[in-house]
Amino acid sequence: MAIPLKAGKHTAVKTASRQRRQVRGRKKISGSAERPRLVVTRSTRHVFVQVVDDLEGKTMASASTMEADVRAFEAGKTAKARKVGELVAERARAVGVEAVVFDRAGNKYHGRVAALAEGAREGGLAF
Repeated sequence: MAIPLKAGKHTAVKTASRQRRQVRGRKKISGSAERPRLVVTRSTRHVFVQVVDDLEGKTMASASTMEADVRAFEAGKTAKARKVGELVAERARAVGVEAVVFDRAGNKYHGRVAALAEGAREGGLAF
């Protein structure tokens, strides 16, 4: 799994720093069939999360704030992230996943990323 470190000359310092942190974490974190990787992608408006088996290169479950039932949820971005965590935990358990490795992709464990993790734990995923 190669992540390009080459940043364009117009890449913001914040983005380049996050990419470096992501690569550092990805060296240590890998998902298997028994304990797949729960990867979080965060944009300014939305949160996307996938449960990935890196050995086979397959996404086992996914959820995001772009889905209709989460969009209809009247709350802030942090509350929606928590709802997405609960949703992905439900879908992962339906596939047979009980434990995951949390990959925050270079983002701080704070705010929406932390809320998503708490929601996934409440949904029954262990990490």
